[in-house]
Amino acid sequence: MWKSFCQWLLYRQMGWTAEVSEPHPDKYIICLAPHTSNWDFLIGQLYSGANGIKSNFLMKKEWFFWPLGPIFRRMGGIPVWRSKHTSMTDNLAETARRSRTFHLCITPEGTRSLNPEWKKGFYYIAQKAEIPILLYGVDYSKKRITCTRTIIPDGDIDRQMREIKLYFKDFKGKNPELFTVGEI
Repeated sequence: MWKSFCQWLLYRQMGWTAEVSEPHPDKYIICLAPHTSNWDFLIGQLYSGANGIKSNFLMKKEWFFWPLGPIFRRMGGIPVWRSKHTSMTDNLAETARRSRTFHLCITPEGTRSLNPEWKKGFYYIAQKAEIPILLYGVDYSKKRITCTRTIIPDGDIDRQMREIKLYFKDFKGKNPELFTVGEI
């Protein structure tokens, strides 16, 4: 019932479409961009519900206040303490290695604000856990969610981050002035 509702709302009522050609193995990281609005979260949750995808996601700890905290955790949210230098990437990679399934969605910009210096944690988690990175683009101008590329981390992070940024360069976020791939 939830799946049907999400399909109806996202695709029929809101007019979104999806172009997804990449396989979804038991373990993967979703690299999702652009991230320029809180609407991205709603669109992502509707897409996940419509397609039966269950994925954890990282979110700044400030969102985990009562009553939202328990709700976000139940939805798969993992709070991030930006001010602390923790071994989050190592811990998530270890969790991925130990788990039978592992699906984690990360926005590489790390913020809804304009940021040319993308975070690389998603890459390091995937590399350490030896799992693929699915590139998911959200384009508000076309109302399309696209995943037509998978990256297998090979350790050449500069080259592969360039490939990732080139993939996302033409997607238009909800607030396109807040999205940049920076120098590529």
